[in-house]
Amino acid sequence: MEDFPVHTKYATDRETLERECTVEFVRDSGPGGQHRNKRETGVRLYHAPSGLVVTAVERRSQAQNLDEAYERLIFALKKLNHVPRSRKATRVPFGARMDRLASKRIQSARKAARRRPDDSD
Repeated sequence: MEDFPVHTKYATDRETLERECTVEFVRDSGPGGQHRNKRETGVRLYHAPSGLVVTAVERRSQAQNLDEAYERLIFALKKLNHVPRSRKATRVPFGARMDRLASKRIQSARKAARRRPDDSD
């Protein structure tokens, strides 16, 4: 049995993503003045195979926003591609079970000491 999957669901290299994505340039509000208000410097990427939508509008440069959007998309796709290892069921060791029961007894005694004397079990 292998620990890591052989095949990933979505490609994460930039060249493949550029073919699969629809790029939309958007106008962003906020500080930056005329440069930001008159130009579509924000970038929105649609990744059709996964249905993810990623935006980047932090920079005043369209090229920097495009790079940032692709980085975010790659990060999100890596999270989607991640397959956790299958967990093998194991028995709880006898010593660990006894330690747990001992700590429960101690906690029970603490709680019992906080009760009013007239309370009955």
